[in-house]
Amino acid sequence: MVQRILAVFLMCTLALGAAAQELGPVTNFPLPRYVSMKATEANVRRGPSLSHRIDWVFVRRDMPLRIVAEHGHWRRVQDRDGLGGWVHYSLLSGTRTVIVEEDMMAIFRKPDPQTPVVARLELGVVARLGKCDATWCRINAGGYKGWAPKTSLWGVAPSEIRE
Repeated sequence: MVQRILAVFLMCTLALGAAAQELGPVTNFPLPRYVSMKATEANVRRGPSLSHRIDWVFVRRDMPLRIVAEHGHWRRVQDRDGLGGWVHYSLLSGTRTVIVEEDMMAIFRKPDPQTPVVARLELGVVARLGKCDATWCRINAGGYKGWAPKTSLWGVAPSEIRE
């Protein structure tokens, strides 16, 4: 009987742990999460204040970034290469974008590779993110709208579903 109770307790603990997600201490939003650059230029600092040294400058408006930490008005961000630092929150936007990770990636009329190709996008193109199901996302880039395989995009979590 004790073993059975322990087994049930262990299963419940594992289920709760898998469902729990870390929340940012400032915003109470999930961490990590994706955002985009609102500004055309953003200083990336070693720490969360103006007194910290600037390591480099992001210069691509709408570039998707992953927030991995929060401190006051500062967000620790990473780009698709895992590089980053601290950026002031006013330079970020909740508008979702993605970067194409496959050269000449086809976007399809529907989330099905058997449907017509709407356009082909070069590696590194930034696109607006729309709906996503388990394996496909609707994107908009250069006036073209269509569906792309989620595995060919950076800026959306593999398990993320968007309505």
